Formats: sequence, structure tokens, C-alpha cells
Amino acid sequence: MTASTALLPTVHGGTTRSIAWHRVRRVLLSIWKPISILIPVFILGSFFTFLLGALSGRSPAALQLGDSATPKAVAALNHQFGLDQPFLVRYVEWLGQLFHGSFGNSWLNGVPVGELLADRAVVSLSVAGLALLIGVVFGFGLGTLAALFHTRPIDRIITTVTTFISVLPPFVVGIGLIAVFAVWLQWLPAIGYIPIQNGVWPWFSHLILPAVALSFDTVSDVARQLRTGLVSAYRGNYVTGAIVRGLGPRRIFFVHVLRNGTGPALSVLGLKFPALLGGAVLIESIFGLAGYGIFASQAAVTGDVPSVQAVLVIAVVLVVVFNLLVNIVLNRLIPASSRGV
Repeated sequence: MTASTALLPTVHGGTTRSIAWHRVRRVLLSIWKPISILIPVFILGSFFTFLLGALSGRSPAALQLGDSATPKAVAALNHQFGLDQPFLVRYVEWLGQLFHGSFGNSWLNGVPVGELLADRAVVSLSVAGLALLIGVVFGFGLGTLAALFHTRPIDRIITTVTTFISVLPPFVVGIGLIAVFAVWLQWLPAIGYIPIQNGVWPWFSHLILPAVALSFDTVSDVARQLRTGLVSAYRGNYVTGAIVRGLGPRRIFFVHVLRNGTGPALSVLGLKFPALLGGAVLIESIFGLAGYGIFASQAAVTGDVPSVQAVLVIAVVLVVVFNLLVNIVLNRLIPASSRGV
């Protein structure tokens, strides 16, 4: 056995470890790059959220003491809530509370804001989560169908329908759904919410109408963006090369076209879930749901600044988290997104 032959296993093992490390490094960098961008976004978002509360001119004294408040009572209440400290000191303390999962106490009744938000968040997250699921399933289905039958009648029909439903206000859709499915057909309840602990069907039956009403915009945007991305991907040189190599239409679609054409649709999804929560105020009012949107509007009207700040920072967190997830998926799913990693 020669010396060069004896070294082959070592060289091969080193090459294998090098390839494995390179892949691990690419995965770690694909995760770290969006995190490194979104952390400053969260810090800035939380800072401006707190700044808006400070500039509002509201105080707990106006809510709890009313017009009969004495200067001594106002000063004591401001000290209790830490409002007698400098702005930056209050911001740092508030940010520290956020990292420990606390939003402070409500100015209205002194109850921790997290407790006030907990039950309402479950309602809104259930509706928004189901609406997002409906939007993804039907949006991807319609977008894929339109791309597969590009320029044919079915493509024109889907494009027309998605354009039409995109301009329908959710509250109009909600009223129409109540009139048809709750009043006329009497298949589903019109208002209220039942926790899932009381049964899956009662819980689901109270969510489906508001979720469908909220999902129209998501269905439309996802379908149109996916259609655009898939049609563009079909025109890529890699698809031409795959056809020349004799690959079947199904393999070309799932391996090449779908993987490279989902970018626009996934980018849209990054902002959809926070938007669904933000647009739920009217839907919750129509369907009698005591959720996140109703809580936010009531807190804004009464001037309960800690509650409003909690609502805004949750929205910032949702935007950051969903964009982080979308960026990670894009970096791993679409080869062009991870170039240079």
C-alpha cells in the first residue's frame, strides 16, 4: 500500500466533515442574518411605542382620581406608576418588563395588563389563525391553479374573482355571511365565542364565519402573488433545461417551479397575520367577540396608556416574528435567496 493510498480515507473523511460544516454554517447564517436585522427593528418599534405613550399627555390620575384629585394624590399615583422618573429610565424599565413577559399595570384599574389581554388574545388568535389558514390553503390552491392554466379561461376566472373579493370590506362580508349562514340557513351561530374546552365543534362553529370574513384579503393577495411568481418561474432557464433533460411536468413543477416561485406569496404572508389582528376590530364587534381588537379600541378611548402600549408592542412582535419566519423559510426554500450566505 502506497502512502497516497493510505491517505485516501483521511482525505475523504476531512472532505465530508468540511461539506457538513459548510452546510451547518449556511443554515446558521441564514437564520442569523434575518435575526440581526429584525432585532433593531423591534428595539426601534418598542421605543417609538413607548414614546407615543409618553407624548400622549395621559396620566393614571385622570382615570382613577377624576376632577377631584389633589396635587398630593396625583403625585402619589404618578410615583406608584413610576411617572416621576426620567423618560429613558422609564423606557429601560418598561423594556426590561417586556423581556420578563410583563406589560405593567392598567391605569384604569391597576390590574396587570397581561391578565386583561390573556383571554382576549386567545379569541383573536383563534380567529386570525383560522383566517390565515383559510387564506393559505385557498390562496395557494387558486394561485397554483391559475398558474397551471395560465392565459386560459380558468386563469381569467380566478384572477377576476380574487380581484373582486380583494375590494370587499371584511365587515360587509361578515354581515353577508351572518345573513346567509346564521339567519337564513341557520347552520352556524351569528355571535359569541365558546372556549375549545367546551367542545371542538362549538368552538369552531363560532369562529368560522368571522375567520372567513377576515380571510378574503389574504386569499386574494396570496393567490395573485403566487400566480405571478409561478408564471415567472416557468419562464426561467432552469425550467427550459429541465424540459430538455426530459423531466416530467410534475417533477418540473414541484422541484423547480414551486420552489422558486413561492417567494412573492411567502413575502405577503409575513405581514398578513398582524394585519388580520389589526383588522379584527369591526369583525369582533359584528360577531360579538371580546377579543384583542375590542380591547385595543376600548383602551385607546379610555386613555389606558399601558394597555395601548401592550397592544402596539404585541403587534410589533408579531410583525418581527412572522417576518423572521418568512425570511428563514425563503433562505432555505429558494436557492436565490441564500446566495452569498
